[in-house]
Amino acid sequence: MTIPPGPSRAPDVFAAQCPTRQMLDRIGDKWTVLVVQTLDGGPVRFSALKRRIDGISQKMLAQTLRLLERDGLVARRVAPTTPVTVDYALTPLGRTLVGALTPLITWSESQMDAVIAARQAFDARPPAGWV
Repeated sequence: MTIPPGPSRAPDVFAAQCPTRQMLDRIGDKWTVLVVQTLDGGPVRFSALKRRIDGISQKMLAQTLRLLERDGLVARRVAPTTPVTVDYALTPLGRTLVGALTPLITWSESQMDAVIAARQAFDARPPAGWV
């Protein structure tokens, strides 16, 4: 999506056509979070990413990397070897995203017991209508 010409408007994530909404969609995707966190350690080859991120299909990994590259968060480097070697790394912009994602991951890992307990309590209650 391109931003229409005209007077510049302040970003409003609640506006359906605001590009920041698209960025939040990308950042909120589970595969994006896992790919970005994996790349935080430095350049990684496609096959190593696939092995590290359990459950991601080759198609989803390729699509996620392509979209992250398009958004300027990931750089793809092709080395002229035989066979060709391709690796992926975070760009400086991508590194700024790691700073935002790391606390979310830490929170998720540290609060999982409480979330599981809340789910079990919810599932054990009798069905009720919405208030």
